[in-house]
Amino acid sequence: MPARARTTPPFWLLILAAWLVPALLSGFNTYMQNRLEGQPAEWRWVIFNGIDWLLYAVLTPVVFFASRRFPLRRPHLAGRVTIHVAGALAMCVAWAAMGTVLRLLVFPRAADLTAYKVWLGFVSWVFTTLPFGVGVYFALVGIQHSFFYFAQARDRETQAARLEAQLSDARLNALRMQLNPHFLFNSLNAITVLVRDGSTADASRMLELLSGILRQVLQTDRGHETSLAKELDFLERYLAIEQVRFSDRLRPRIAIDASIARAAVPRFLLQPLVENALRHGIARRGDAGLLEIAGHREGEQLVLTVHDDGPGLAPTREPAGVGLSNTRERLAALYGEGASLEVANAEGGGAIATVRLPYHEAQGNA
Repeated sequence: MPARARTTPPFWLLILAAWLVPALLSGFNTYMQNRLEGQPAEWRWVIFNGIDWLLYAVLTPVVFFASRRFPLRRPHLAGRVTIHVAGALAMCVAWAAMGTVLRLLVFPRAADLTAYKVWLGFVSWVFTTLPFGVGVYFALVGIQHSFFYFAQARDRETQAARLEAQLSDARLNALRMQLNPHFLFNSLNAITVLVRDGSTADASRMLELLSGILRQVLQTDRGHETSLAKELDFLERYLAIEQVRFSDRLRPRIAIDASIARAAVPRFLLQPLVENALRHGIARRGDAGLLEIAGHREGEQLVLTVHDDGPGLAPTREPAGVGLSNTRERLAALYGEGASLEVANAEGGGAIATVRLPYHEAQGNA
C-alpha cells in the first residue's frame, strides 16, 4: 500500500489534467476558426479561451468539497438540493469574476474603460455562463458521488471478504474445539459406556448430538448471521454432550426471552464463550457448577450473557484466547463500535461474559 500511494498522482494534478483537454481543444478551435476565415490567428483569444477553461480546475475542489459535505441522499435531499443550487449560482459568479480579471490581464485596456463598464461586463458574463455553469456544477457533483459510491462498493467488497474469512476461521475454531482429543475421547467413552450398559437409545441420542454438532459446523452456507433460536439449538447440542463429560458437575440453564428468538446474531457467537466458561470456570470446581446463558433486549441493543459460578478471573488480566479474540474481531467487523464483548468477574462469584450488539431480526431462514 505505501508503494502504491507514492505512485498515485496528486489530486490537484488529476483535476488539472482533466480540464487541460477542453482547454487545449478550445484554444485550438479558436485558432482554426481564425484560419478558416482567412484571418491571422488572434493569439490573445486563443490564450484567453484556453485559460478560461482552466479556471474550472480552480473551482472543482470547492465543488467536490461541497458535494462531500452535503451529499444528495435522504432524509435531507430537498435541503441539500437547495444548497447545491445556491452553490451552482455561486460558481457561475466566481467563474465570471475570474474570467473578467483574466480578460483585463490578457487584452489591452480601452481608453474609455471605466469601472461601470467592467461591472456591466461582469454581470453580462454571469448571465451568459449561467446555463452552462449550472450544468457543469451538477456534473461535478455527480462525478464526486460516483467516486464516493464506487469507493463505498469496494469497501463493502473488502468488508465482505474479510467477514467471510473470519466466519471460516470461526467455523474452523469451533471444529477444532469440538475435535479436541479430550472432548472426543470423553464423548465416545460415554457412548461406549451407554452401549455396554444396554442404554442403546441414550447412546444413539449421543451419536445424533455429536453428528449434529459436526454437521452444523461444516455447513457451507455463506450467511454471516443466524437467528438466536438456531444459535441456541446448536448450543444445546453442545451442552448435552458436555453434560455427559462433566456428569453431574454441570448444571446448564438457558434464560432467554422467547420474544427475541428471531434476533440476528453472528454464527457461532455463544459457543466459544460457553467453552471458555467450562474450561476456566466449571472445570476448576470440585462440585456442581452453574452455567447460565441469558439474553434480553435493551432498547435497540441485544444483550447476551454467559455466566459461570467458578473461581472467577485472575485479578491481573482478562482471559485472552483464540475464541474471544476472534469473537471481538467479528463483532467489530459486523457492527463497528455498535457491538462489544466484555469478560469480567460477576457479583457473587464466578465470571460473566457480556455481548452487546445492535438488535435486528434475522432474514428468511438464516
